Amino acid sequence: MTMKGMMLGTALAAALAAAPARGEDFIPMRMMAPGLALDLARAALEECRTRGFQVAVAVVDRMGVPQVMLRDALAGPHTPETAIGKARAAVSFRTPTEELSALTQAGQVNSAIRHIPGFVFLGGGVPIEAGGMIVGGVGISGAPGGAEDDACARAGIAAVEERLLM
Repeated sequence: MTMKGMMLGTALAAALAAAPARGEDFIPMRMMAPGLALDLARAALEECRTRGFQVAVAVVDRMGVPQVMLRDALAGPHTPETAIGKARAAVSFRTPTEELSALTQAGQVNSAIRHIPGFVFLGGGVPIEAGGMIVGGVGISGAPGGAEDDACARAGIAAVEERLLM
């Protein structure tokens, strides 16, 4: 490293050290604890079971990273990845996948987003909100249709709704 480069590096380090941290330089975040995500997934799975459906349930955090995955014994082999893709789409686009399914049909302005790897635009993914913020998403796969998957996802959220109030 040249003398000029060393001086520049020293000056930059000094400037950064002298600059006070500002509140607007940080983003406050809320994340679901694993216990809350697991309880939500269990409630959604139980709702689907009472309706006679063998499904997979995925809960992802606000960044779309899976926190919980539950698969019923007879749910198909495709259901875990599909549930994660639905949950990820719901949280990423901040919209239930039932709505996204209609908005992304062929010929629609947003149809190209269906080609993003790792996202599934079929009904059954619902964003999870707490205190007006998206804190995660839940996705269900394996019921006979998106509306049934969606109903189970919403039942899971409803089961922990009191814990989501901040």
